[in-house]
Amino acid sequence: MTPPQRCPSCSSSPASWSRPSRLSRCCACRAPTAQAPGRDRSTNHADGDLAKYHPVEDCAPPGAAYLLVDVERGEEFCNVTPEDATATIRTRGRTPLTIDEGIALVTQAPHVLEPNKCFMLAGSRRSSLPGDRRVPALWISDRAPKLGWCWDGNPHTWLGTASAGRRTC
Repeated sequence: MTPPQRCPSCSSSPASWSRPSRLSRCCACRAPTAQAPGRDRSTNHADGDLAKYHPVEDCAPPGAAYLLVDVERGEEFCNVTPEDATATIRTRGRTPLTIDEGIALVTQAPHVLEPNKCFMLAGSRRSSLPGDRRVPALWISDRAPKLGWCWDGNPHTWLGTASAGRRTC
């Protein structure tokens, strides 16, 4: 995977990005670049794959700018399938986080992503293939954040399912 020549959000050059890490941020707009100099290990998604993820029913953002209230990593859902965790989350009147919300969360509050306290983002699914059961997830690998995916029906002992009390404008 070749690192981008420009920030995907504001078109600044990689020279203006913050520290050369696996999940760098653009200094101009603070957007995550999810790229690193050399070999990229921050994601297991192919080029263009992230654009295929969309919010599931009832998880669409209420506007261009909004606030997530009462965010939880969902540690109680470790070793529970995302499918089952989402059902429980919804019965509690909560909403699972989307891929965009998860990236925004760890960009603004990186301390929420800790080893063995990582989370799936069950509010998003790939819509390009009918029946695609991939669930995006954020975890730590090689001491750096990683954006990957897991199968909806598989439990993981180290991945919870993140949720919020609500989205508000």
